[in-house]
Amino acid sequence: MVAAKKKIIIVGCGPGAADYITPAAEAAAAKADVLIVSQRLKDLFPGCRAERIDSGTDVDGILDIIAARRNEGRQVVLLAMGDPGIFSLARPVIDRFGRENCEVIPGISSVQIAFARLSLDWQDARIISAFNSNPETTAADLRPAGKIAVLGGRESDPLWTAGLLRKQLGSGWRLLVCEDLTHPNERIREVGADEPTTFPVSTRAIVLIIREELLS
Repeated sequence: MVAAKKKIIIVGCGPGAADYITPAAEAAAAKADVLIVSQRLKDLFPGCRAERIDSGTDVDGILDIIAARRNEGRQVVLLAMGDPGIFSLARPVIDRFGRENCEVIPGISSVQIAFARLSLDWQDARIISAFNSNPETTAADLRPAGKIAVLGGRESDPLWTAGLLRKQLGSGWRLLVCEDLTHPNERIREVGADEPTTFPVSTRAIVLIIREELLS
Protein backbone atom coordinates (compact mmCIF):
# COMPACT_ATOMS: atom_id res chain seq x y z
CA MET A 1 0.00 0.00 0.00
CA VAL A 2 1.41 3.37 -1.02
CA ALA A 3 1.51 5.90 1.82
CA ALA A 4 -0.46 9.12 1.31
CA LYS A 5 1.85 12.06 0.77
CA LYS A 6 1.38 15.03 3.07
CA LYS A 7 2.04 18.64 2.28
CA ILE A 8 5.48 19.91 3.26
CA ILE A 9 5.09 22.60 5.90
CA ILE A 10 7.59 25.47 5.66
CA VAL A 11 7.72 27.40 8.93
CA GLY A 12 9.14 30.85 9.51
CA CYS A 13 10.78 30.87 12.95
CA GLY A 14 11.56 34.56 13.29
CA PRO A 15 14.98 36.05 14.07
CA GLY A 16 15.72 33.48 16.78
CA ALA A 17 14.34 34.75 20.07
CA ALA A 18 11.48 32.72 21.55
CA ASP A 19 9.29 35.81 21.91
CA TYR A 20 9.23 36.19 18.13
CA ILE A 21 8.10 32.66 17.31
CA THR A 22 4.42 32.69 16.46
CA PRO A 23 1.86 30.25 17.91
CA ALA A 24 1.18 29.12 14.33
CA ALA A 25 4.85 28.14 13.98
CA GLU A 26 4.73 26.17 17.23
CA ALA A 27 1.55 24.38 16.16
CA ALA A 28 3.08 23.44 12.81
CA ALA A 29 6.25 22.08 14.40
CA ALA A 30 4.15 19.96 16.76
CA LYS A 31 2.76 18.09 13.73
CA ALA A 32 6.18 17.07 12.45
CA ASP A 33 7.43 13.55 11.98
CA VAL A 34 10.57 15.02 10.41
CA LEU A 35 12.09 18.44 11.13
CA ILE A 36 14.50 19.91 8.58
CA VAL A 37 16.62 22.39 10.53
CA SER A 38 19.64 24.64 10.07
CA GLN A 39 22.40 24.80 12.68
CA ARG A 40 20.90 28.01 14.05
CA LEU A 41 17.56 26.30 14.65
CA LYS A 42 18.70 22.82 15.66
CA ASP A 43 17.69 23.26 19.31
CA LEU A 44 14.34 24.92 18.63
CA PHE A 45 11.17 23.20 19.88
CA PRO A 46 12.96 20.83 22.29
CA GLY A 47 9.68 19.10 23.16
CA CYS A 48 9.22 17.95 19.57
CA ARG A 49 10.19 14.28 19.19
CA ALA A 50 10.44 14.34 15.41
CA GLU A 51 13.50 13.14 13.53
CA ARG A 52 15.82 16.14 13.06
CA ILE A 53 17.82 16.48 9.87
CA ASP A 54 20.39 19.22 9.29
CA SER A 55 19.53 21.15 6.13
CA GLY A 56 23.27 21.67 5.49
CA THR A 57 24.51 23.29 2.29
CA ASP A 58 23.69 20.56 -0.24
CA VAL A 59 20.33 21.79 -1.50
CA ASP A 60 19.75 18.95 -3.96
CA GLY A 61 20.69 16.43 -1.28
CA ILE A 62 18.24 17.79 1.28
CA LEU A 63 15.48 17.94 -1.35
CA ASP A 64 16.04 14.24 -2.05
CA ILE A 65 15.80 13.49 1.68
CA ILE A 66 12.56 15.47 1.93
CA ALA A 67 11.17 13.53 -1.02
CA ALA A 68 12.11 10.19 0.54
CA ARG A 69 10.54 11.01 3.91
CA ARG A 70 7.43 12.37 2.23
CA ASN A 71 7.11 9.24 0.12
CA GLU A 72 6.98 7.28 3.38
CA GLY A 73 3.88 9.25 4.35
CA ARG A 74 5.70 11.21 7.06
CA GLN A 75 4.95 14.83 7.87
CA VAL A 76 7.97 16.90 6.86
CA VAL A 77 8.33 20.35 8.43
CA LEU A 78 11.08 22.70 7.27
CA LEU A 79 12.17 25.36 9.76
CA ALA A 80 13.34 28.61 8.19
CA MET A 81 15.03 31.56 9.89
CA GLY A 82 12.99 34.74 9.79
CA ASP A 83 10.31 34.64 7.12
CA PRO A 84 10.41 31.88 4.46
CA GLY A 85 9.79 34.46 1.75
CA ILE A 86 13.20 36.13 2.11
CA PHE A 87 16.26 34.18 0.90
CA SER A 88 15.37 30.82 2.41
CA LEU A 89 15.23 27.16 1.41
CA ALA A 90 11.51 27.65 0.78
CA ARG A 91 12.00 28.58 -2.88
CA PRO A 92 13.88 25.44 -3.98
CA VAL A 93 11.44 23.28 -1.97
CA ILE A 94 8.42 24.88 -3.65
CA ASP A 95 10.12 24.70 -7.05
CA ARG A 96 10.79 20.96 -6.56
CA PHE A 97 7.46 19.88 -5.06
CA GLY A 98 5.00 22.52 -6.30
CA ARG A 99 3.00 25.16 -4.47
CA GLU A 100 0.05 22.81 -4.19
CA ASN A 101 2.17 20.40 -2.13
CA CYS A 102 3.53 23.00 0.29
CA GLU A 103 2.08 25.03 3.13
CA VAL A 104 3.96 28.17 4.20
CA ILE A 105 3.71 29.59 7.73
CA PRO A 106 5.07 33.15 7.66
CA GLY A 107 7.49 34.40 10.30
CA ILE A 108 8.94 37.68 11.49
CA SER A 109 11.94 38.67 9.41
CA SER A 110 15.05 40.25 10.89
CA VAL A 111 14.56 42.90 8.20
CA GLN A 112 11.30 43.86 9.90
CA ILE A 113 13.05 44.02 13.25
CA ALA A 114 15.91 46.16 11.92
CA PHE A 115 13.60 48.77 10.45
CA ALA A 116 11.33 48.66 13.50
CA ARG A 117 14.30 49.47 15.74
CA LEU A 118 14.78 52.63 13.66
CA SER A 119 11.04 53.40 13.61
CA LEU A 120 11.09 53.25 9.81
CA ASP A 121 8.69 51.61 7.40
CA TRP A 122 10.23 49.24 4.88
CA GLN A 123 7.69 48.78 2.10
CA ASP A 124 10.02 50.58 -0.33
CA ALA A 125 13.30 49.06 0.91
CA ARG A 126 15.64 47.20 -1.42
CA ILE A 127 16.68 43.87 0.12
CA ILE A 128 19.76 42.06 -1.16
CA SER A 129 21.64 38.97 0.03
CA ALA A 130 25.34 38.73 0.84
CA PHE A 131 25.18 35.37 2.62
CA ASN A 132 27.68 33.62 0.37
CA SER A 133 29.30 36.35 -1.72
CA ASN A 134 29.21 40.06 -2.45
CA PRO A 135 25.99 40.99 -4.24
CA GLU A 136 26.20 41.61 -7.96
CA THR A 137 24.53 44.99 -8.10
CA THR A 138 25.36 48.57 -8.90
CA ALA A 139 24.87 51.94 -7.24
CA ALA A 140 22.65 53.00 -10.13
CA ASP A 141 20.39 50.07 -9.34
CA LEU A 142 20.31 50.75 -5.59
CA ARG A 143 20.32 54.55 -5.36
CA PRO A 144 16.59 55.09 -6.10
CA ALA A 145 15.56 52.91 -3.14
CA GLY A 146 16.63 55.22 -0.31
CA LYS A 147 16.59 52.25 2.08
CA ILE A 148 18.84 49.26 1.46
CA ALA A 149 19.12 46.15 3.63
CA VAL A 150 22.05 43.79 3.08
CA LEU A 151 21.48 40.37 4.65
CA GLY A 152 24.65 38.54 5.55
CA GLY A 153 26.87 37.87 8.52
CA ARG A 154 30.28 37.59 6.87
CA GLU A 155 33.07 39.74 8.29
CA SER A 156 33.50 41.29 4.85
CA ASP A 157 29.91 42.54 4.67
CA PRO A 158 30.52 45.95 6.30
CA LEU A 159 33.65 46.42 4.21
CA TRP A 160 31.78 45.70 0.97
CA THR A 161 28.85 47.87 2.01
CA ALA A 162 31.10 50.74 3.08
CA GLY A 163 32.89 50.52 -0.26
CA LEU A 164 29.55 50.79 -2.03
CA LEU A 165 28.70 53.79 0.13
CA ARG A 166 31.99 55.64 -0.27
CA LYS A 167 32.82 54.94 -3.89
CA GLN A 168 29.44 54.67 -5.59
CA LEU A 169 26.43 55.95 -3.70
CA GLY A 170 28.11 59.19 -2.63
CA SER A 171 27.24 61.44 0.30
CA GLY A 172 23.94 61.71 2.12
CA TRP A 173 23.70 58.13 3.40
CA ARG A 174 24.14 56.47 6.80
CA LEU A 175 25.38 52.93 7.37
CA LEU A 176 24.17 50.88 10.35
CA VAL A 177 25.25 47.37 11.32
CA CYS A 178 22.45 45.47 13.12
CA GLU A 179 23.61 42.33 14.93
CA ASP A 180 21.86 39.55 16.87
CA LEU A 181 18.48 41.27 16.70
CA THR A 182 16.03 40.19 19.45
CA HIS A 183 18.81 38.35 21.30
CA PRO A 184 20.28 39.51 24.65
CA ASN A 185 23.45 40.70 22.91
CA GLU A 186 21.59 42.73 20.27
CA ARG A 187 23.61 45.66 18.99
CA ILE A 188 23.05 48.37 16.40
CA ARG A 189 26.06 50.52 15.57
CA GLU A 190 26.55 53.24 13.03
CA VAL A 191 29.70 53.24 10.93
CA GLY A 192 30.91 56.61 9.69
CA ALA A 193 32.20 57.11 6.17
CA ASP A 194 35.79 57.40 7.39
CA GLU A 195 35.71 54.70 10.08
CA PRO A 196 37.42 51.32 9.68
CA THR A 197 35.04 48.52 8.71
CA THR A 198 37.19 45.44 9.27
CA PHE A 199 35.72 44.67 12.68
CA PRO A 200 34.21 41.28 13.65
CA VAL A 201 30.55 40.90 12.75
CA SER A 202 28.00 38.45 14.12
CA THR A 203 26.81 35.73 11.77
CA ARG A 204 23.31 37.12 12.45
CA ALA A 205 23.76 40.56 10.94
CA ILE A 206 22.01 42.99 8.63
CA VAL A 207 23.67 46.10 7.25
CA LEU A 208 21.34 49.01 6.51
CA ILE A 209 22.15 51.91 4.20
CA ILE A 210 19.64 54.69 4.73
CA ARG A 211 19.33 58.18 3.23
CA GLU A 212 20.19 60.74 5.91
CA GLU A 213 16.95 62.70 5.62
CA LEU A 214 14.93 59.59 6.50
CA LEU A 215 16.68 59.37 9.87
CA SER A 216 16.54 63.05 10.76
